[in-house]
Amino acid sequence: MANNIDERVEAKLDSIGQEEKEEILKNFSTFQSYLSGKVAAGEKMGLSDETLAKATEKVAGYLANHEEPRNREEHLLQQLWISGDKEQQQALSHMLLKLVKNGA
Repeated sequence: MANNIDERVEAKLDSIGQEEKEEILKNFSTFQSYLSGKVAAGEKMGLSDETLAKATEKVAGYLANHEEPRNREEHLLQQLWISGDKEQQQALSHMLLKLVKNGA
């Protein structure tokens, strides 16, 4: 199942056009709202928190490696991601998931 999620996340990330990316990433609140909607959709599909965290990890890795931060929050997340090891990146993914689930 994990590979299927990885493939689905990658396919979705690849399918997002530049204009839509700009809209999602223009400010942290917009990004947080977008991610929250995707998490809610995953929960409706019955995905576990661990599976959602793995998908969040995939998105965070993609953003850190392929997108320039558009604001201070994204810059901080990118720096934390890059400076962390795999275990710390997983922890950061879990925290980001919790952040968007709690609507903070």
